[in-house]
Amino acid sequence: MNSIERFSFNLLGKRMKAKREEYSQLRNDIISARMKTPFEVYLSTAVVCSVAVGLFAALVIGAFSWFLKLPALIKYKGAVPGFLVALTPYSLVIGTIFITIFSLIVFGGITYAIFLFYPSVEAGNRRRNIDATLPYAINYVTSMSTAGITPAEVFRLLGDSPIYGESHVEARYIAREIDIFGRDLIDALRLVSSSTPSKRMKEFLQGAMASISSGGNLTEYFRTKADQYALENRQTQKLFLDTLALISESYVTAMVAGTLFLIILQSIMSVLSGDNNPLFLYAVIYIMIPLGSAAFVIMISSLTPES
Repeated sequence: MNSIERFSFNLLGKRMKAKREEYSQLRNDIISARMKTPFEVYLSTAVVCSVAVGLFAALVIGAFSWFLKLPALIKYKGAVPGFLVALTPYSLVIGTIFITIFSLIVFGGITYAIFLFYPSVEAGNRRRNIDATLPYAINYVTSMSTAGITPAEVFRLLGDSPIYGESHVEARYIAREIDIFGRDLIDALRLVSSSTPSKRMKEFLQGAMASISSGGNLTEYFRTKADQYALENRQTQKLFLDTLALISESYVTAMVAGTLFLIILQSIMSVLSGDNNPLFLYAVIYIMIPLGSAAFVIMISSLTPES
């Protein structure tokens, strides 16, 4: 633990232990993401950092509002209740207090939400990496098993091979359960399969458990799963290429031809009407095109499988 985590845990650790059931999904996400920070430490750090960020933002924005007298710039011309009229001389103080409290709630809440959401994002990244590297990891496992190496040693060797990405991390946890905690292979497989974020890895480990328990041919099982996942990978890549072609056509239609048509149309209309300030044209050029392009980039990035 670093100094911030240690301070947060010493301050709130006991209270956070009572929230394990309330934040069960967060605890599962932390385990699936293989984060080394315990749940109580992570949640304590989230609370302390959220309060610190909220206070800092509130002080900065409150001071900014006070010195620039931003609340005094608000003018309301309609009818107002009498007690509000009486508070008019104190509008700067009241407005600054309101802005400060609002900034504290907003920025503190955003920081806390980021802390709660981050483990699920990390678990999702691990899931995509495991799904992408699992066929190659199973090919390696199949080769080792064909050579007569015991199943426990097979997973231990896979855990020592970082070229297989997050798949080797799951194998390393299996080896840890066996070597450090003294569990047998089936218990180790069951524990890791229950916490892995990848459904394909879960299915593979559960199938290995069933094969070992029933005395089946584990090497043949590895070979079958390797062929299955290789075929699924090819189908996934073909589907991704088809989707990418559809997205590229949509981008050309919407962001190239569509915006070009709007720019030409608005330019002609501005000339004919004598409008010297075409706001719609500015919106297309400076808002629609950048945000639309960024949306397509984010979409493609989220759909792209791990390499």
